[in-house]
Order: sequence, then structure tokens, then C-alpha cells
Amino acid sequence: MFYGMDNVEYIEAKIQKPSERRHLYAQLKSIPVDAVFDLQNRLSTKILCLYLRLCGRKIYTIRYGRWSKRWLTIVGAKHRQALITEFDRYRATFSRAGLETDDLFVSLTPNLQACAKVKELYGEKKGHWVGVAPFAKSKSNMLSYKVTKQLIRKLAEKNNTRVFLFGAGAVESEMLGQWAGLHKQVESVAGRLSLSEELELMRQLEWMVCMDSANQHLSSLVGLRAISIWCGTHPKIGFMGWKQDPKDIIQHNELACRPCTMHGTNHCRFFNYACKQITSKQIIEHIYE
Repeated sequence: MFYGMDNVEYIEAKIQKPSERRHLYAQLKSIPVDAVFDLQNRLSTKILCLYLRLCGRKIYTIRYGRWSKRWLTIVGAKHRQALITEFDRYRATFSRAGLETDDLFVSLTPNLQACAKVKELYGEKKGHWVGVAPFAKSKSNMLSYKVTKQLIRKLAEKNNTRVFLFGAGAVESEMLGQWAGLHKQVESVAGRLSLSEELELMRQLEWMVCMDSANQHLSSLVGLRAISIWCGTHPKIGFMGWKQDPKDIIQHNELACRPCTMHGTNHCRFFNYACKQITSKQIIEHIYE
């Protein structure tokens, strides 16, 4: 995700167990950094930052705004102003250390090795290449399987169109493989590509249909237009993708109970998941208008 940035060094952080936190602390203690930015503000990162503070490091922690986000899930977003975006929260954190940021980023530097792998697997691009990422971590953040399969079928029926399905994990890979097998112009890339290769394939797509999920943000990394579907969550909380167009959001604006969650949930307070009542026809019309 930081490909092409030669001045960025990545260190894997396993911090769930006390022994893992101590090991990471020992690693970071030996690096003469001028400042530490905690962009998670969770218990595990707070403990790690406490260790580093005792070592004399300057710590800057993101002001995550959990209470304002939680309040929006209680009162609803229908008649409320949007909260500041996560990008602005990141910017404010770096600003406190005197680091200025801009909004010039468009996409990552192309990874030529990953590009070659994508070309080897799928050949030269011909016609329209589009993506669908139908899954999300929580039930409230994704459409029903019936609607998703209808969407894939209707896209596959379009002339000169090739559909790529994105997902992660064994269960999603198996399901997407089964759905792709039903249509000639549909391919599942779940489990077949590394993250770098998926990003290079995304770079060649014309747009991606996704939920409020990681794929929305991965699309932003390569400048791909994401047509995002928001169910239980709401863009007013501030999690919309970088430079994505608000016009490409599909949601039920009139539901007073939205958002009911910040990141997604497997429960509905009214037991009907009204926020998920979006049809494949609505999505197709939005795409091709």
C-alpha cells in the first residue's frame, strides 16, 4: 500500500499479546524517531505509546471523535451535519507536530511486476472491465446474496463487458468462484492475486461496485471510481473514500434510523434491515445513467 515511496519503511506490528507489544517496543526503541503518531487510538496502541513516551519519544494521538460518531448513530444523520472526515482527523494529527499535508495524491506508483502478472492471467484489456466487491465485514453493510447475484448476472449480460469479483478469505473465495462459474464473462480474483496484483487489476477497471468496505478505499489508492453502497453505516460519519464522488453513493437517504452503527453490525434494531432494501435495478440504472 506504500509501493513507490522509498522513504517509507514498514514494520509488522503484532500487538495483541503483552509479549508481542514488548517485542515491538524493543524494535521501535532502537529507531531514533523524532515523533510517533498513533492513528488508531485503541487500548493496544495507547499501551505501546506509553512505553515510547517513557523512553522520551514525542507522541501525537488522533482525536478520533468516538462520542460524536456514537451520537450520530443514536440521533440519526438525516437532519444532521456531516462530521469531519477521517482524512481531516489525520491531517490535524500531523499538523500538531508541524507537518503540513496536501490533497494532491491521485494514485500509487504502478507496480510493473504486479502489472505483468495481471496481464499474464487476464490478457490485454478489451472492451469494458468492471469490478464488483459484494462482501463486507458485517451483515448490515452488504446486500443480500440474491440482489448481488442479480447484479452480477445483469452486468455479465452487457455486451463487451468483463466482470471481476473481489473478496478475501476461504468462504468468500469459494462463493465468488461458484457465482463466476455461472457466467462466461465473469471472473473471481479472490484468493488468486496478491494485494499488489489486485490493486493493479483495479487500476485497469472503469469502476468498482462495492459496499462501505475496504475495497472502497483500495479503489481510491489507484484512482478508481467506486460506486459505493451504504446500508447500516452513513458517509456523514466521515469514512467515505479518498476523492470519491458523493454522487456515486447509493443509499436510503430517508431512513431516520441511519446510521445505526459506525463500522457495521450483525443486528438491526427493527429486525427488518430496511437500509438494505436496494435492488439490482437501482444499481444498474445508477451505473449506466
